[in-house]
Amino acid sequence: MNAAEYDVIVIGAGTVGENVADRAAQGGVRTVIVEAELVGGECSYWACMPSKTLLRSGALLRAAGKVGGAREAITGELDVAAVLRRRDWMTSDWTDDGGVEWLRSADIDLVRGHAMFTAPREVTVTGPDGTVTTLTARHSVAVVTGSAAVLPDLPGLRESRPWTSRDATSVKQVPDRLAILGGGVVGVEIATAFAGFGTHVDLIARSTLLSKEEPFAGEMVAEALEDLGVSLHLHTGVGRVERTADGVVHIELGNGDTIEADELLVAVGRHPRTSDLGLETLGLPSGEWLETDDSMRVIGPDGSPIDWLYAAGDVAHRVLLTHQGKYEGRIAGDAMAARAKGRTLSTEPWSTYVATADHSAIPKVTFSDPEVASVGLTAAAAEKAGHRIRVVDYDMSGLSGASIAADDYVGQARMIVDEDRQVLLGVTFVGADVAEILHSATIAVVGEVPLSRLWHAVPSFPTLSEVWLRLLEAYGRPTE
Repeated sequence: MNAAEYDVIVIGAGTVGENVADRAAQGGVRTVIVEAELVGGECSYWACMPSKTLLRSGALLRAAGKVGGAREAITGELDVAAVLRRRDWMTSDWTDDGGVEWLRSADIDLVRGHAMFTAPREVTVTGPDGTVTTLTARHSVAVVTGSAAVLPDLPGLRESRPWTSRDATSVKQVPDRLAILGGGVVGVEIATAFAGFGTHVDLIARSTLLSKEEPFAGEMVAEALEDLGVSLHLHTGVGRVERTADGVVHIELGNGDTIEADELLVAVGRHPRTSDLGLETLGLPSGEWLETDDSMRVIGPDGSPIDWLYAAGDVAHRVLLTHQGKYEGRIAGDAMAARAKGRTLSTEPWSTYVATADHSAIPKVTFSDPEVASVGLTAAAAEKAGHRIRVVDYDMSGLSGASIAADDYVGQARMIVDEDRQVLLGVTFVGADVAEILHSATIAVVGEVPLSRLWHAVPSFPTLSEVWLRLLEAYGRPTE
């Protein structure tokens, strides 16, 4: 058995874990990271990077078809095989040599294998070859093990060998027919990508599409998916699933109809990867999300933070988005390093070691066609929180920049104004390329920029950013 001692141990070398370890190492503490699969994790190999790569080619081809001059130059169809090859290149063919080299350059040690807590500040790692290594942390341990797809308890579902998002993003051969269970971000994005490949897609959702966004966002995406040939089954449940001997998946809907598909993707949620970490050794429940304080310390059985144990990313169940996980990871890594040096940290919102944006200023993008980009609160969430608000909408097709972007641009913008403080609580954009203007909205929400000052943020012409001027005009100039 091998043994080693470090200042900080990070369990999980996904994108978030890399950020935790990097910030800790930059803070001057000796750091090791443990990984059971690939350095880079879910985002690099099975989620953000491959999924957006699969979406990009079709989106560009459709965009060109909406612009005169480019439209006439299109002479062929989407080359699906070439898209898959580009996806393979983007994932480095599911090898992590580049990630391992980066860890080395950042002075972060790597131990491969499955980690389990065997005592406070003690992690035992069993390697792929059976080698056992005991790691001891002088200061802290961070759990950054992420999440996995949920398979609901539906009759016949597990036996039908359904896809999860990992199968969809690493697909080697595109099916002729794909059924998708779930109308959230994963379901919508995979439906968009595969419809672009020529696959017939049936999307089944218990409610509307993108139900956590403003209602108009899901409505616009639903219309666009139907234009792509996707069959939507909204406000619909599933009774049972069966894969027959010929490989066909039969999905019985709640209304009695049956859908046949070559593959079924289940995208109805995530569960934490905490069931086999030995958390019970620490008095914490196995298989549950980890609650944290705003410096990302895990809340213990007595309701107070465990001073040496941290969590970030999906497993902390604050925001299941890569960029927010990285934000939490940077907070956690900096906090661990600072406390290891004996510093007392501020707990004030928006201070260096406090993850504040996770509560009310979360930016997110759904790479559908049109894209949905939003930050902060929806109108419904703002009202539920007790704010006195005004909702301002603008049809983005009226922008000069939109007219240049596409011959028949379709888009919608909304801002939620806190009438008492005259600041923005939330912003939503739906349209082509709106992801690229989201950060301006994020800055306005996070910075609580007064509307009177936003009037002086002059947008460049002719760009989609002109939407800011039009939204402010629709609101009316604030009184001095």
